[in-house]
Amino acid sequence: MHLMYFTEQPMSDYPAQEGLDFGATALMFSNKHFDPVAGSRLYNEYLEQYLYAEEMGVDGIMLNEHHNAPFCMQAKANIFAAILAGMTEKVKIVMLGNPLPLAENPVRLAEELAMIDMISKGRLVSGFVRGGGQEQLAAGVNPAYNRERFEEAHELVVKAWTETGPFRFEGKHYQNRVVNPWAVPLQKPYPRVWVPGVISRETIVWAAEQRYPYIALNTSIADTKKIWEVYDEVAAGVGYEAGPENRGYLIQVHVSDNEEKAIENARQFRWMQGEFTGLAHPVWSTPSGYGSPRNRRAFVEFAAGRRVNPRGQTSFEQQLEDMRIIAGTPDTVVPKLRKILEETRPGILALWGNDGAVSQADSMTCIKMIGQEVFPAIREIAKELDLKSPFEAEAPVHLRYSKDLKAPVAAAE
Repeated sequence: MHLMYFTEQPMSDYPAQEGLDFGATALMFSNKHFDPVAGSRLYNEYLEQYLYAEEMGVDGIMLNEHHNAPFCMQAKANIFAAILAGMTEKVKIVMLGNPLPLAENPVRLAEELAMIDMISKGRLVSGFVRGGGQEQLAAGVNPAYNRERFEEAHELVVKAWTETGPFRFEGKHYQNRVVNPWAVPLQKPYPRVWVPGVISRETIVWAAEQRYPYIALNTSIADTKKIWEVYDEVAAGVGYEAGPENRGYLIQVHVSDNEEKAIENARQFRWMQGEFTGLAHPVWSTPSGYGSPRNRRAFVEFAAGRRVNPRGQTSFEQQLEDMRIIAGTPDTVVPKLRKILEETRPGILALWGNDGAVSQADSMTCIKMIGQEVFPAIREIAKELDLKSPFEAEAPVHLRYSKDLKAPVAAAE
């Protein structure tokens, strides 16, 4: 099993009441509320967390990016990845990931990632995402072309990594007269690609067709099982049997040496969920063309006050009961994680350790206990359950490099 540490890098040091009064903190919430002095402190604290996580023995550090909002300070995940490539020695640098539809020059992105892979001596995992709906608006990208741009940019990045240049690329959204990067990845044929998401069926299908692992982002156990059902059916349809090496799971877990403090700090996961900040206006987060018309209609009706929030408004206590959030000492956390592993069977597990206004001292305690007590126990459980990571299973980077393909299984009627 591959075990990772993650934090959303929240910019929690701002006047939260202003966000609540405005009604949203993504896209249109003014950056006049951003304090660069606090930002400098927080960036360096997050870097300290990542370096400590490697010292504590995690296998990977998961990075992502978001824009125009305090819930995530990483405007460019490649920057932190490049820093970590030079400052760490063993951990995988797992980017989940670069929002491909926002890329104006996928070849330059391919070069940046190749540099990170070489500087880290082959420790890059390069995940790709579609990006949030409001981020399409902020970047001036037509949301209706989001999926087309995602798939075309992916094609161009992989070609830049694997095909000898110079060559020409003529797509619908990207045209390059010369593709000839003088920076290509150390890993061959190219760095592993993992695809994170929630419950977008189209993205699950696409990931399975490529044989890329799909990382379920804090989904319920029931929804996660539905994700694997879709993935497994597609995998069988293209000729391979999916297993734990194709499955990843991110879950919010805060660990402390004190049960009460752990639960108190875990309440800060509600900060990301909008209880304390408001997050994005529902119409901005699902702009026309970004998702299905049915999904768009649900959010518009919610914004107009005609239906409940499609995201749901589950209480903190209910999320603890459902194990969407896990908090406590290692003795209480490990059995709950075992239950999740038994039910969902991932070969990749990321623990989202803190959010909101959790202190640096408590965050470091959480990392220490994850690395020294929780992850060693999880490794033993993973061995017992035969939950192998893509590295342990020596899974192919992409379907085209598979040597075990069988005759495709016809889809069920």
